Amino acid sequence: MAFIADRLSRIKPSPTIAVTTKAAELKAAGVDVIGLGAGEPDFDTPDNIKDAAKAALDAGQTKYTPVAGTPALRKAIVAKFKRENDLEYTIDEITVGCGGKQTLFNALFATLNPGDEVVIPAPYWVSYPDMALMAEGTPVIVECQEENDFKITPAELEAAITPKTKWVVLNSPSNPTGAAYSRAELRALADVLLKHENVYIMSDDMYEHLVYDGFEFTTIAQIEPKLKARTLTCNGVSKSYAMTGWRLGYAAGPVELIKAINKVQSQSSTHTSSISQAASVEALNGPQDFLAERAEVFKSRRDLVVAKINECEGLSCKTPEGAFYVYPSCAGTIGKTTPDGKKIETDTDFVTYLLEAEGVAAVQGTAFGLAPYFRISYATSTEALEEACKRIKRACAALK
Repeated sequence: MAFIADRLSRIKPSPTIAVTTKAAELKAAGVDVIGLGAGEPDFDTPDNIKDAAKAALDAGQTKYTPVAGTPALRKAIVAKFKRENDLEYTIDEITVGCGGKQTLFNALFATLNPGDEVVIPAPYWVSYPDMALMAEGTPVIVECQEENDFKITPAELEAAITPKTKWVVLNSPSNPTGAAYSRAELRALADVLLKHENVYIMSDDMYEHLVYDGFEFTTIAQIEPKLKARTLTCNGVSKSYAMTGWRLGYAAGPVELIKAINKVQSQSSTHTSSISQAASVEALNGPQDFLAERAEVFKSRRDLVVAKINECEGLSCKTPEGAFYVYPSCAGTIGKTTPDGKKIETDTDFVTYLLEAEGVAAVQGTAFGLAPYFRISYATSTEALEEACKRIKRACAALK
């Protein structure tokens, strides 16, 4: 009798974590590696947030909290949604989890029956399809083309929805492309979703504060109030507040759904760290001015990387609206041969070549559901990015 559950055969380990782990191992072995795989800001958590955590420790806030999150944190989340998104929620419509990933997982686990479909635009964050599969759902992947800025069109959305569709996932700004949906684009998608009353919308807004060039962030429940009752609006403190290791995500939605999510969480993690929750109250209620300052730094890094990648032979790169990723095409390298005689046949071959030849760790587009591309995270120092781009350019020039 097999010891490992059959369900694990349906999923794979996170490719982005695998790349980051591989880069760390090579560095530990003394190899000169520049890691461009991690979706993690290189900034530190702001001092006021850390101070709030220390104060919570000193005050003895080290006990169990409610499964859904402390009342203070849920009130701060309610205030955030009202202040920044013009969305009205009560604390009963808020759930807090161990990072954004757990909140999404709980939602899918709580709602999917075998055969239920989850429409996922590609390129997608690597975990969406596997979380759906773990919950016995069926991912329906819609490949979104570069000429449409890697965004799903209303016609593509309409064609993907069937009587079995339970969820549609929208991620804006996107991991891995950085593409963000404008108000008009969300309006057009909302018009499609209004026609399908049994379809729920999972809006992953984790990169909300990382938008550039005057782009105005909006979320779909804000665009169309009639969809609010079947939208789970998901967010967290990881990216904007540089709190990836604190493991705190949150979501807002209809009470019935939130209760189901909390029921799942009550039998798994119970709740995230009480100290992380206290720190997140300060993150959401405290000064927000540093968000724009850090976004300006990310914008300058984005502009640097886009310009440098477009100088590389065989590569091309669009300028995204947000997040801290670019998603260049490596189509021009396919079919070429490396200096040691290996043929580049896929984007996986290309990123393997970059790592082996130049010590640059990036993630192949295949992991995100659309090839031949690769993802670069520019959430690292400008100096490291400049050096990485030099190496990528050198690697491309060496292909024959």
